[in-house]
Amino acid sequence: MKRISAVVLLGLSAVATHADADTSAPRDYPARSIRLIVPGPAGAPPDLAARIISDRLATALGKPIVVENRPGAGGTIALAELAKAPADGYTIGMLGMPHIVAPNFFPQLTYDTARDLAPVTQLVWSSQLLVVRSSSSWRSLDDLLIVARASPGKLTFSSGGSGVTSHLVGEMLKLRAGVDIRHIPFKGAMASLAAVMGGQTDFVFAPAGSATGLVKSGKLRPLATATPARLAAYPDVPTMEELGYPAFDVRDWNGIVAPAGTPKEIIGRLATEVRSATADPVVRERLAAISMDPAFDSNPEQFGSLIRAELERWAKFVRDTGIRAD
Repeated sequence: MKRISAVVLLGLSAVATHADADTSAPRDYPARSIRLIVPGPAGAPPDLAARIISDRLATALGKPIVVENRPGAGGTIALAELAKAPADGYTIGMLGMPHIVAPNFFPQLTYDTARDLAPVTQLVWSSQLLVVRSSSSWRSLDDLLIVARASPGKLTFSSGGSGVTSHLVGEMLKLRAGVDIRHIPFKGAMASLAAVMGGQTDFVFAPAGSATGLVKSGKLRPLATATPARLAAYPDVPTMEELGYPAFDVRDWNGIVAPAGTPKEIIGRLATEVRSATADPVVRERLAAISMDPAFDSNPEQFGSLIRAELERWAKFVRDTGIRAD
């Protein structure tokens, strides 16, 4: 979507204006179950976060939260469905960093992220871990890059699909390190990890939560993390910045959005309850178990700012690198 940057500055303000136009909300909200659409398969990181939060949110609201998985086309199928849903607070959805990038690969979308989706609140941050199979001779990122520079086009990296975070981080490594490494997309994080273990690809930047069990079992070896600080679970694994790549910060994130025009009071109620949920020690512990960190003190305005910044950042990155859906 070549014009995505141009509409961003107007889009989220339009959403806010639309929401402000109707600040009324039913006094009995919610009066029935709430549908939470997840743009991905069951077991994927957004799905895990959605189910952890929905359990606590259902208790707080007194009504069931029904999680519905709608995978496909980089999450755009699910978000198109969400965008056309009634703006009454009974259909909400997950939005993550890869879904911000997807419009660049699917230009004929029926919705506009900034115009048609209203931010509720960010839920979590999650981290990417560069891993290789444990049988490889590579003990550091430099070891891997020496081979990449000596044999352009020989090494491969896997991802959970074109445009997902693991793809983008791999492309950023190529750009920043000046190396020629081939991208091989798979369907989901676990398939991309299996490709590394099976020798189909050489490395992957994988969600830390997906890789941790395989690292602990000795099947994979971590070399770096694409976070601004070392991960608590991996205190001996350096960040990309420590390894000589300043501002190499690529973290996935997930949050909740609603159809544009959802009453402001409903959005406020949902945001408040989600913040309470992420402050719950039990919820934090469950998120930590899958290497996700709660996004503390997020509100609709802050989440909207994050969406705006990420739309601009990744549209520019796609233009500058020329990457496309494989």
